[in-house]
Amino acid sequence: MKAWRLNDIGDIRLEDIDIPKPLSNEVRIQVKAAGICGSDIPRIYETGAHKMPLIPGHEFSGVVDAVGDDVPSEWQGKRVAVYPKIPCGKCFECKSGNPNMCENYDYVGSRRDGAFAEYVTAPADNLLVLPKSVTFEEAAMFEPFAVSANAVRRLVNSNTPKEVPIAVCGLGTIGIMTIMLLSEAGYDNIYVIGNKPSQVGKVAKFGISEDRFCNIRETNPITWLKSEVDGGVKVYFECVGKNESISYGLDSTGSSGIIVLVGNPYSDMTFSRDTYWKILRKQLTLLGVWNSSFSDEGDDWNYVLRRIYDRKVDVKKLISHRFAIDDLEQGFLIMKNKTEDYCKVMMVME
Repeated sequence: MKAWRLNDIGDIRLEDIDIPKPLSNEVRIQVKAAGICGSDIPRIYETGAHKMPLIPGHEFSGVVDAVGDDVPSEWQGKRVAVYPKIPCGKCFECKSGNPNMCENYDYVGSRRDGAFAEYVTAPADNLLVLPKSVTFEEAAMFEPFAVSANAVRRLVNSNTPKEVPIAVCGLGTIGIMTIMLLSEAGYDNIYVIGNKPSQVGKVAKFGISEDRFCNIRETNPITWLKSEVDGGVKVYFECVGKNESISYGLDSTGSSGIIVLVGNPYSDMTFSRDTYWKILRKQLTLLGVWNSSFSDEGDDWNYVLRRIYDRKVDVKKLISHRFAIDDLEQGFLIMKNKTEDYCKVMMVME
């Protein structure tokens, strides 16, 4: 089969390798769509993976084409999305019913071979069957969408009033998905912080007017939010993972507010003494969000499945580029070098 294999940092090649065989309790999936995550780019070009050689790719969907021992034959031919985190089942968190918090996990696309290939294997327990009306491209976005759901559902489940002022900083895939889910849940007092004029058009697709958009290259977001929202925002979603964007939230969030940390860190995070005082004096809550839940019908994955199935959200609007497997390196380089404006870059298979 064809597969993009990362042999060393910066050395990713399209290679012809053996088709994998599913082990006990696993299935093999013929990949139909796979998204490039923002985390794939530093993994490929800067840090490497946990083990190499490795096939990256953890946002994907496809069709089950083979089953291993102890897997019911009924899985054969099923259209599926795949939860990439594989819990150990033995640690304290797993035994406590929190497998998404497992610290001894395996992970498709970063710790074991992933989906930038024609075929990939995964545990049968990690499959979510797709309704016929949900496309493979939509299903390949379940993984990042579920991360946003994990963040947004903290508000929904705590019955946070719908009228509270909310800011979302960072307008990559996760940030825009967060806006989509906030809007769908009925939160309409949303302010957004980005860094490109073109993002005005992106967020407009999801109901955010131009006067609710701040471009940090032109306007100080702290001054802007303070002028727009008396008393500061009550909830601030940090979807970037940088010191400065966290600082924006600490300065512009009002007393007893919540800062939801969603973005993967670009580097070490540091707080000055004055910054720490702000957290204390405002009695702020810093809430970390990690991955997503996948356990039953009430989990994050089923939450986003229902919204896509019911056509309450249209994630296809986020796809900016589509590449065949032979041309996927173009997608890697667009995201690495930022030579084009992009949102979700997708590998699609015929």
